[in-house]
Amino acid sequence: MGLNDEVGRRLRELRTQRGLSLSELARRSGVGKGTLSELESGTRNPTLETLYALTTALNRPLSAVLGDAPPSRAEEHEGAVSGSAVTAALIERHEDADAVTDIFRITIAAGATQESAAHVPGTSETLVILSGTAVVGVLGAPATAGPGTSVSWPADIPHLYSAPGGDVHGILFVRYSAAAL
Repeated sequence: MGLNDEVGRRLRELRTQRGLSLSELARRSGVGKGTLSELESGTRNPTLETLYALTTALNRPLSAVLGDAPPSRAEEHEGAVSGSAVTAALIERHEDADAVTDIFRITIAAGATQESAAHVPGTSETLVILSGTAVVGVLGAPATAGPGTSVSWPADIPHLYSAPGGDVHGILFVRYSAAAL
């Protein structure tokens, strides 16, 4: 089963577990009903932005719809999803009584910027930079970070990822409060 089929199956399961119709999930997420139907049937490639919109509307972490095979590089992993600037591959998911933490290997494309909508309340992100220089964090007040450094920000408000120079490679920790899920 390919990524599209897996993501579609998991989206459909989560939606039905929540007792939501296609129309209601489309309304809550801002994703078109036709797009959602195509995602659930596995006939459409999911984007990172779309998956975040859907999982946020479902009050679930992104890892709830992604596979868990470990990647060597985000952009080469068959389970990677891409947005307008970021390619992310889930490498680990940890769940305990307090939170769900998704760990991704990410690449931010050179010269690109991606704005991310607010995630589930209580969500935070920390990016550890492996190579390159990134501009990341809360819209209007992002931080610049280079190799060997990290940046943390609240991800329950709009935030951004940018690579003004070359590609940026890093490890992204997305922590969702269990109380919000």
